[in-house]
Amino acid sequence: MAVTGFRRSVVALTVLIATAVVAILVVVSHVLLSRVTDADAHDLARTRAEAVAANVSAKGGRVVLTENSSEALDEVAWVYADGRLVDGDVPPSVVGRVEELADSGRSQTATVGDYLLFARPVPAGGHHVMVIVQVDLTPYETSEQRSLTLSLILGGLTILLAGGVADLVVHRALRVVHEMAALADDWGHHEPGRRFNLGVPRDEFGELGQTLDRLLERVDNALADERRLTDEIAHELRTPLTVLRGEAQLAQLSGEQVAPEVVLSEVDRLNAAITTLLRAARARTDEGTRCDLRSAARQAIGSRAVEVAFPPKVEVALAPDVAVSLLSPLLENSLRHAKSRVWITARSQGEAVVVDVLDDGPGFDPAEVDRVFEAGVTGGGGYGLGLPVARRIAASAGVEVRAIADGRGHVQVTLPAAKAAT
Repeated sequence: MAVTGFRRSVVALTVLIATAVVAILVVVSHVLLSRVTDADAHDLARTRAEAVAANVSAKGGRVVLTENSSEALDEVAWVYADGRLVDGDVPPSVVGRVEELADSGRSQTATVGDYLLFARPVPAGGHHVMVIVQVDLTPYETSEQRSLTLSLILGGLTILLAGGVADLVVHRALRVVHEMAALADDWGHHEPGRRFNLGVPRDEFGELGQTLDRLLERVDNALADERRLTDEIAHELRTPLTVLRGEAQLAQLSGEQVAPEVVLSEVDRLNAAITTLLRAARARTDEGTRCDLRSAARQAIGSRAVEVAFPPKVEVALAPDVAVSLLSPLLENSLRHAKSRVWITARSQGEAVVVDVLDDGPGFDPAEVDRVFEAGVTGGGGYGLGLPVARRIAASAGVEVRAIADGRGHVQVTLPAAKAAT
């Protein structure tokens, strides 16, 4: 319905514009034609008057016409001398106006009904001589009416043609758009890797294809992100659930009660995993958010043996809970793999704060530094809340985290430094 409405709107707008253009052209052409025919009628009247005037002369104190001139006069040209009709037959319908022109003594025109009258004075031996001619305007008016009728017919056909062409073009254009949208929707569900790949846009359809490619890319990334989140949830919750199940089965076999501290520990672990995963999925960095990095690190460390080497005061542009959730899995990973020592350092670097979480464990294999952030990849014993979760939180907050293979456990996080308060 929306597509049809858009199509109708475009066609209606095209018809409206075509009608306006045709109306303007018809009016302008009719005005111009009227002026041309009017000029032609006046030129004919002048030519006719000059032809008659050439035959007027004065002889013996009288105004006379040359021989055979009367054949050209009849009812279309008349000669008046000193207010008296010398020759010609004036029709009764124009006689009054003709006599007024004859008495005027100057060149002028007048319109009576469908006729144009033109008066021209002729010098003839001191006599007051006026030549008056008549031009029938009916042929000119008929020509104008036929031209107007033809213009209106052609204008109407032009409007219909414009509407038809607009309807056809819009229909074909929308069909292409509809097909592209249908393909993009189908690919997004079944073949998210497919793209239009139309190259550099050369027209609006190229731009549409490029936009749909970007949309499909975002859909593909969202689906991949969802799959990663599912893998991470399964990875992080499997271990505490396995421990709880094992304790329950052991208690069932032995007839003893499950140790409360074990249950509470694993429940706390489950709660921390769920909270961190949810925070990773929702983490955003708001404008003006800031926290004290030392305080966040202390909260993430808790009562565990971790050395802290931070500047006296360092603030980052992250919410405190996000900073804690980001550092907690990194510290958990270092504590799990360290031999005897874990320490965390921070230093300013331009508009960023670089945090290094280090331990004296075996460190990362140079060939595996990128894979350690994938769900399910473990160096033995798990990664606590998981390095994949840490990277997810970092990505959601616009933070960079990477593993460094330098012969020890070393994970580096680059945080945005908080701007100085004004």
